[in-house]
Amino acid sequence: MIVKMIKHISPADAATRFDAGDSRWLDIRDPQSWQQSHIPGAVHIDNDSLQAFVDATAKDETLIVYCYHGNSSQSAAAWFGEQGFADVYTLDGGFEVWRQQFADKTTTP
Repeated sequence: MIVKMIKHISPADAATRFDAGDSRWLDIRDPQSWQQSHIPGAVHIDNDSLQAFVDATAKDETLIVYCYHGNSSQSAAAWFGEQGFADVYTLDGGFEVWRQQFADKTTTP
């Protein structure tokens, strides 16, 4: 088994990628948290939508995976790497840090 290094991205660097629109954002938090607030354009991924996303997404797309605090997204990012995605990042600090630093890049109802 080949183990790929998990790549981390800081919120500031992720915001640059967000503004450039050159990456896909994956939110792995629970549905209620997703509905309350998320990063615009992000895809909410859960066990039901996971395989369809993998099947429908080009493996050369850059993925930025985030959770609440940046812990669970590390193993999720590693899993996407194992599925053949070449450029996968975990967002350091997760959504909570993102929300604090970039409220203007956050959707709320």
